[in-house]
Amino acid sequence: MKTKALLAMATGSILKNKMRTMLTMLGIVIGVGAVIVMVAVGNGAQKQIEVQIKNLGTNLIVVTPGSTAAGGASQGAQTFNRLTVADADKIKSDATLLSAVSPVIVTRTQIITGKGNWRTEINGVSTDYLTIRDWGVTSGSLFTDDDVRAKRKVAVLGATIVKNLFPDSDPVGSQIQLGHVPFTVIGVLDAKGQTSSGVDQDDIVLVPYTTAQDRLSGMVFLGQILASASSPQNMVAAQEEIRGIMRDSHGLLGGGADDFTVRDQTAIAQAATSTTSVMTGLLAAIASISLVVGGIGIMNIMLVSVTERTREIGIRMAVGARGSDVLTQFLVESVVMSLLGGVVGLALGFGGAAILGHVMGWSTATPLIAVFVAVGFSAAVGMFFGYYPARKAAALDPIQALRYE
Repeated sequence: MKTKALLAMATGSILKNKMRTMLTMLGIVIGVGAVIVMVAVGNGAQKQIEVQIKNLGTNLIVVTPGSTAAGGASQGAQTFNRLTVADADKIKSDATLLSAVSPVIVTRTQIITGKGNWRTEINGVSTDYLTIRDWGVTSGSLFTDDDVRAKRKVAVLGATIVKNLFPDSDPVGSQIQLGHVPFTVIGVLDAKGQTSSGVDQDDIVLVPYTTAQDRLSGMVFLGQILASASSPQNMVAAQEEIRGIMRDSHGLLGGGADDFTVRDQTAIAQAATSTTSVMTGLLAAIASISLVVGGIGIMNIMLVSVTERTREIGIRMAVGARGSDVLTQFLVESVVMSLLGGVVGLALGFGGAAILGHVMGWSTATPLIAVFVAVGFSAAVGMFFGYYPARKAAALDPIQALRYE
């Protein structure tokens, strides 16, 4: 039997009982729709995490203080600080796999302006900092190497500070006080938003690290050293290179444990994305149960259809139809019904994902592969659950089928 004729017969049989067909397809529609929504939400969350990780910096490597022990008990990470500007300078001069290096001095103080005050984090950094963090400015500019050498009192403000202290004006050129020290605002940073842990990256002020060290913190040691590998492929090698330079700088080449820690954001990204991938897979698997339920519904209806059409099957066999023709006919009906449900489910899933993203403010993204998998799986469900009824129809005895009332 020709494919066109088979499809025409299958469509005609399906349309004879529209309400029954719609109820039969409902399980497939709900299953495919639920799978698409779950995958869209999970994939959107994964992409959002990747964006947040990328916002931390370009090929970011962080050097932090190590740990110390008292009475045989470890005091935990970053309790033994020996990081200095000299370490940062040595890394920058000796490393071959890095594109930028910046010391970071962290302190918190009150910002005072003529319009109010705001307590925030002050980061003393070098001119490489914005390159490492992949951060730009919306107005003004960052300080220069001359500003760093001269220990000038210039500051670049984050978007949150500008929003709260300069809501109706551009602060570039304004005078502010950081603690009791007057500074001139020379730039405003682009908005970066929150990290995955909820930290506001825009609630920050950048100043030359020399000025922060001399006028604000008074600390000799650094909070951390940031570096950027020259390429993602060099991340592991760059970390080992930094470790060797730091051990040399701290006189540890002869032996002894590291008194610092070198890490990157790759582990964080992998942990976050693997978690969302597992959750997405779990939710999609749960949603797929509806497809199985829908398949069982299709099998039940097809069995009923075989019973109702027993005499029709007998007449077809009597005029020359083979068992394989009957099997193919019923199997095509099952697959067509399942595919129609899959297509409707796709539309429902895309619509549901869009509405959910709009109402909840979530990021949603449906990969193309998920569409093909959902439709393919719905067709496979129709074929799997439709085979038994089709086989039963093909196995009918023509004489007995003709006598069926």
